[in-house]
Amino acid sequence: MLSTFTIILPIFALIFAGWLARRTGVLGPGATTELNRFVVYLALPALLFDIVAHTRWSDVWQPGFILAFGLGSTLVFCLTVFVRLHRPRHLADAAIDGLNAGYANTGFIGFPLVFLTLGQEALAPTMIATIITVCLLFAVAIILIETGLQSERRPAHLFMKVGASLGRNPLLVAPVLGAIVPLAGLSVPAPAESFLKLLGGAASPCALVALGLFLAAKRERQGQDISGAALLVGFKLVLQPIATWVLATTVFGLSPLLAHTAVLLAALPTGTGPFMLAEFYGREAGVTSNVVLASTIASVLTISFYLAWAA
Repeated sequence: MLSTFTIILPIFALIFAGWLARRTGVLGPGATTELNRFVVYLALPALLFDIVAHTRWSDVWQPGFILAFGLGSTLVFCLTVFVRLHRPRHLADAAIDGLNAGYANTGFIGFPLVFLTLGQEALAPTMIATIITVCLLFAVAIILIETGLQSERRPAHLFMKVGASLGRNPLLVAPVLGAIVPLAGLSVPAPAESFLKLLGGAASPCALVALGLFLAAKRERQGQDISGAALLVGFKLVLQPIATWVLATTVFGLSPLLAHTAVLLAALPTGTGPFMLAEFYGREAGVTSNVVLASTIASVLTISFYLAWAA
């Protein structure tokens, strides 16, 4: 448990840094939105481009692992959207809730935790899970959000409006452009690679600081969806790893290393991606911030329990 906590501790430190900066007045009330826009328009697109541009098929082609982890995330995402729509809830908010339940923090927690517990051999599957989470699952959520926000009822016009919005979205454009690099047999020039590393490296820390800024803002407690947040945390920390374990061991018969990697990554807490989207699209981010914070704290216990059980 101590090793898990030492990996998660920097996340709490960054969130607290944002909270303290807002409460002491170092950063003003508009800092949350502006910092989040920096992440969405600059830092995260650079990170996505960098990940995809350096992806090689020989490293990521693990069909069983892709299906086990991908289907586990997708099942939880779809179930959450279905449940939240019957609340009833707006499609854009339901899509963000789907990310809350299915978007594992593979980038910020996954790599160090997997390396510490499973070793170097598990890092390639971790990269696969990161691509599935940060690129594919993220893209599906953005499509649903854009669809939900359009008022056009005619299918052809709705399709054109959604397509135009997606074509201007940096979080989708960046990985598509990044995919051209390996497909064309090209390599990223050294100066451009340094630029991408520097800018992309700011994505996770800035998103966590922005989360702390948001948590520091004084909001009405009345009307907060505590039960909804608890449901999403349960889906993320319990349902997703169980679904992934069944798929990995029973359906696809993965090796012990790949199966443990898939389940461990599925058991990670919610990343900051849903919070970024909630802020970017101007949706209510209270549930999302509560889920990110609560799942991160609770995951110290759930991940430690899984590691003890797996051992």
